[in-house]
Amino acid sequence: MGFDAEMTTTLVYGLAVAGRAVASELVSRGEKVILVDDLESESNSEFARSLKSEIRIRPSSVDLAELLQQSDRVVPAPGVPETHKLFEASRRMQKPVMSEIELAYQIEQQTSSPRPMVAVTGTDGKTTTTLMAAAILNSAGKKSLAVGNTETPLIAALSSDAQAFSVECSSFRLAMTQTFRAKASVWLNFAPDHLDWHSSLNSYHEAKAKIWSHLMSSDVAVVPIHDQSITSVAKSSGARVVSFGADSGDYHVSNGVLTCPSGEILHCNEMARSLPHDVTNALAAAAITIEAGLANTSQVAQALQSFVNAPHRIEFVAESEGVRWFNDSKATSPHATSVALKSFESIVLIAGGKNKGLDLTEMAKNSEKVKAVVAIGSAAKEIAAAFSSVCEVQIAGSMRDAVNCANEFATSGDVVLLSPGCASYDWYKNYGERGTDFKNEVLTLIKNKQIKN
Repeated sequence: MGFDAEMTTTLVYGLAVAGRAVASELVSRGEKVILVDDLESESNSEFARSLKSEIRIRPSSVDLAELLQQSDRVVPAPGVPETHKLFEASRRMQKPVMSEIELAYQIEQQTSSPRPMVAVTGTDGKTTTTLMAAAILNSAGKKSLAVGNTETPLIAALSSDAQAFSVECSSFRLAMTQTFRAKASVWLNFAPDHLDWHSSLNSYHEAKAKIWSHLMSSDVAVVPIHDQSITSVAKSSGARVVSFGADSGDYHVSNGVLTCPSGEILHCNEMARSLPHDVTNALAAAAITIEAGLANTSQVAQALQSFVNAPHRIEFVAESEGVRWFNDSKATSPHATSVALKSFESIVLIAGGKNKGLDLTEMAKNSEKVKAVVAIGSAAKEIAAAFSSVCEVQIAGSMRDAVNCANEFATSGDVVLLSPGCASYDWYKNYGERGTDFKNEVLTLIKNKQIKN
């Protein structure tokens, strides 16, 4: 469906960041929106009034059918799971459903000079790699924004003066794409996650695979060299396939130097931070920007030397009495926590939260560096059971208790790592709030120690 028809009506379901960005952009284009959300709030009502648009809260199946009848297309927010009644109703009434990035992509492609895009998906590392790629593009003299599953939806960036986009593609957004493609894109990794959103692990995999569903032979699909499942999807796309990996691949590390087909990029020691996953993320970001023809090795090196990651991703908090404290609240899956556990030698782990239907014992399979575990949140008993045969475990009833318990376990040379492996929605609104609470409690602990001394 095009976007120049008079008074096209779009049903926007879900009014968080992405949903509001979609509604605002469409109204600015002269289109009509019907706003729907499952939660009633004055903020949502005020937003609807600001757009002079109708808003409905938790419509019944009959009411939803009536709203769909009035609509030409449906744009659900990323937080609306694929098991929601909206999708079956939309299919039944043959209403096209598209995600925020699909809508934004279609709008951008209708301009006289669509701006280049690189794209990133994967279970873990998406945001970091997306931000790295944007930094590289900016280093190459192309004003770039990191968009999509970031603080800025792609559709909200269309009116900016950006010259290129680095797009973080969550499975939620990819699942409802029909034409979206990027000149170069990477699928970083795959592990069980988001089974509270997807109907099955296979559905999650199929959603990720859609990043390459519409590639042309001139496009590039970047794959982790040791993952044959991802590589097979890339090869079936018809695009040129390029690989990356810490020890092998087209983009790899040789004698401590990030290396690519066009030569050396920089030594790992020159990176602002070079934990194992930092290096592989950097290789992936280098691959999509160089292979897209948007940057060269020197521009990649310049960006990586100064790149500082977003908060809550193995973020250093403080050091006291030889113990270093790190905040990895963004680790909301066992796979993400397993990656973090490879970064240090002796770890007191704080883990737990709201389980997303995942096997938390996966974390304990990479626990040789874990000295002790403090379990938190609604999944605390699951965490405790997973690590009970590995190391000492203590259950804490609050973040303050968790920090104090970790402090009791830790001795000089240890790292205390908040890497929950679970979502934050039991105790907090989001992982950022959880990470901030952890940092505040750590700093309070250290301050109190100093006062006592």
